[in-house]
Parts: sequence; structure tokens; C-alpha cells
Amino acid sequence: MLWIIIVLLLFISQILTVLIGEFRHPSKTVAWMVILFMFPLIGFFMYYFLAKEYSQRRKVRRKGIRYVTDIRYLGKKHSASEHPLEEGKLGAWRDEPRLFALLSNIPGSLITQLNEVKVLTNAQQAYPVMLEALEQATHHIHFQYYTYRHDRIGLQFHEVLLRKAKEGVKVRCIFDGIGSYKLNHKYIKQLKEAGAEVYMFLPALVAFFDKRMNYRNHRKIIVVDGLKGYLGGINIGDEYLGANPRLGFWRDTHLELCGDAVYSLQQTFLTDWAFVTGHQVADPLLYPEHTCEERKAVQLIASGPDAYWDAILEMFFGAITTAKKRIYITSPYFIPDESIVMALKSAAISGVDVRIIYPDKADSRLVNYASLSFLEELMQAGVRFYSYQKGFIHAKIMIIDHLLATVGTANMDMRSFFSNFELNAVLFDQESIHRLEQDFYQDMKDSFEVKPDIFEKRPKWQKRKEAIARLLSPLF
Repeated sequence: MLWIIIVLLLFISQILTVLIGEFRHPSKTVAWMVILFMFPLIGFFMYYFLAKEYSQRRKVRRKGIRYVTDIRYLGKKHSASEHPLEEGKLGAWRDEPRLFALLSNIPGSLITQLNEVKVLTNAQQAYPVMLEALEQATHHIHFQYYTYRHDRIGLQFHEVLLRKAKEGVKVRCIFDGIGSYKLNHKYIKQLKEAGAEVYMFLPALVAFFDKRMNYRNHRKIIVVDGLKGYLGGINIGDEYLGANPRLGFWRDTHLELCGDAVYSLQQTFLTDWAFVTGHQVADPLLYPEHTCEERKAVQLIASGPDAYWDAILEMFFGAITTAKKRIYITSPYFIPDESIVMALKSAAISGVDVRIIYPDKADSRLVNYASLSFLEELMQAGVRFYSYQKGFIHAKIMIIDHLLATVGTANMDMRSFFSNFELNAVLFDQESIHRLEQDFYQDMKDSFEVKPDIFEKRPKWQKRKEAIARLLSPLF
């Protein structure tokens, strides 16, 4: 009888630990409760090593305040206005003071005005442009990726990085310990021998024993000489060129930036660099004067478990609730939290044209079932869904009216909102918005629209799988 009481008390203590640890995220609490009831001891072991609150990197954020100040100074120095959206050509923003205030008050996310923006559709277009930029580097290359493969395209980038390091260009590389865990050690050794500095962001084994396995650096960043930068959804690997036989054609979106926004991109990289190396890089040459004359407003928003704000989630929610005519979303993983679901339903019911493109071919069945579980209730509210047929769509895009568009690394899912280190660019100029709009319309042509009456007739076994996957989705 005594041992039953001990087991019961132990189980209750596990439940209390989860309740206290996840009080900010009720959906995650429910998911972990399910796992605890199904696997009492194993479930708590998983929670202890995979879901402990991330706190150490807040120290890095505090140490990086000086860099944020430097960027704000440089941005103001090069910009004609400290409030480009109020004063510039985007007159519609005068009718959206709340959204403008929200974006303006996101910590460390300056809205810059003097920028050139180029949308790169798919890796076939992005890789040659990025390789050419790396070839032209004379001072430094900052190179950060979630997934990096030592395959054919990976070796092309490897050769350029090796050559530039040997030429005396300062090459700094960060690879995520989970996303790039298969990266060949010989590959890294060769880079280091050539003079490059290479670090893993939370190597898998370290992350496991340090109880941070669930936190991944999902960012994709290239900064060349502090003057040109790249970010978006494209990692480095042959599958992004369609080499994966199961997924086939890979549809994605990346950005090339020149101008003030590159300073913000530089700051994000250096903040991560301070974490992986333990020291900060303070070199004014990393923020050189640029000659960009185009006046395209850009805001870079970084988010992660180290921050007090869920900045990208706040941006998504604020933009969706502002929409008056249209909301276009493309996401490979559609597992929104309750606030985003309610915002999308409210928008659709009020007459906003809400369209969402998701992949028919999924790289994860569990994630796919979780995504499908949201379709029925949203379609009942008037949201239109399109299942991409041409291959695998990995682009992460949202377009709100003709007001703004966002491209970056964050999916429309809870992992991106709460667990991953992400980076999105918010674009305000009509040319970039129109360019992304054209890609969205093409993706719609390569998709079929999911009809509510047909989708409701899906098999019961599929509905059960969707229900289970949705219940566990906060942990994906």
C-alpha cells in the first residue's frame, strides 16, 4: 500500500512540474499531460530534457544591447526619416496607427528605409546569386544555416568558403546542432584549417544534457562585407533543387537585401555568434557605409525562446487582425495557436479574402495530420485552402492587403512561434508585395482548392489520426 502512495505522489509531483513549467502555454500543458498519462516515467524524462524553460540566452540579449544601439544609430544616419512608414509613400499606414505602433515597439527591430530588396524564387535562382555574392567578398562572410548538407550544392558553397578564407576574408559560420547533425566532421575541419571559424549552435549531445534539445536555431543568414544579406526559407542541400525523390520539386522563397536592413541582419548573426563563442565581435568595419539609394522600407524581426516577446507571433496576429481585403498565407507546416486561429476565422467571417496554401506532399505525416485538423473549422468560417500539387512547398509567406508582406524562416506553427530561433523580414514597398503576390497566384495554379463538402467526408480513421496529431502538435 505504501508503494502505491509513493507512486501516486511521484505522479502528482510530475503533473505539478508540468503545470508550473508550462503555465504560459495551455496547449503545451495538455499535450505533455497526455504523454505523462500514457507513459508516466518516460514522459517526464522526455519533458525534463526536451521542454525545460530556456533562460541562459537572455544574458546574451542583455549583453547585446550595445549592438542594438549601434544599429539604431547607423539606421538613423542613413535614413531620411526615423518614421519611414508615416512619412513615406505608404499613405495607407496613416489609417493603421495601432499596427504601426506594434511594429515600431518590437524590441531591437528597427524599421529601415534605405534598402534594395530582391525576391528570389526557389533555390535554382537563389543559389547562383548567393554564390556570386560570396565570391565577391573582400572583408568578411557571416554564414548561418539550420540545415547544411555536404552534398553536391553543399560542396559548391564549401569550396567558395574555403577559398575566401584562404584569401584572408574573415569567414564565420554557425550551423544548428540538430538541423545539421549529419554534417561531415571533415568538412568542418577543412574550413577551420583554412582559417574559418565554425561553431555549432547547441550540438545535439550538449543540447540534450543541457535540457535544450527542443530549441533550434532555424535561421538562414548570409552577410557579405556588411553590405549584402540573404535570408528566407532556403537551406543548403540538394533537396532544395528537387533532388529528393519522394518530395520532388521544391518550392521556396528567399530574399536578397542591400542597405540599412543588412545592419539588422548583421546584428542577429552577431548575437548568435556571441552565444556560440562566448564573446562579442565589436568591429566598426562590420557596419560599413553603403550607397543604396532605393527607398524600400524593411523591418527584420527576430524571435526565440530567449526573448520576453513572441515577436513574430505578435506581428502575425497584429497584421491578420488589421487586414481589410485579403490575407494570403503560404506555409509548409500549418499548426497555428488559438490566437491565430481565432484571428483568421474572424477575418474570414467579416468578409476578408483568406487563402492558405499548404503542401499535399508532406515531409512529416504527423505534422501533416495535425495541419489537416485545422482545415474543417476554418473552412466553415470561410477560409479557403489550397493543396500544393507540383512538389513540396516550403515557402513561408504572408501578404496583408497591399499593406505589407513577410518572408522569412518562421512557419505558421507553434514551434516557430515559441521554440525556435527565427527571423522574418517585413516588406512594405509595393514592388516587393506585388512580386510575392505573383508567386502566390502561380502557386495557386499549381494547387487544387480543398472543397469543404468533400473534405468533411474524409474517412473516420483519418479524423482520429488528425485529432491525436493535433493534441500533440504543440510539441512538434
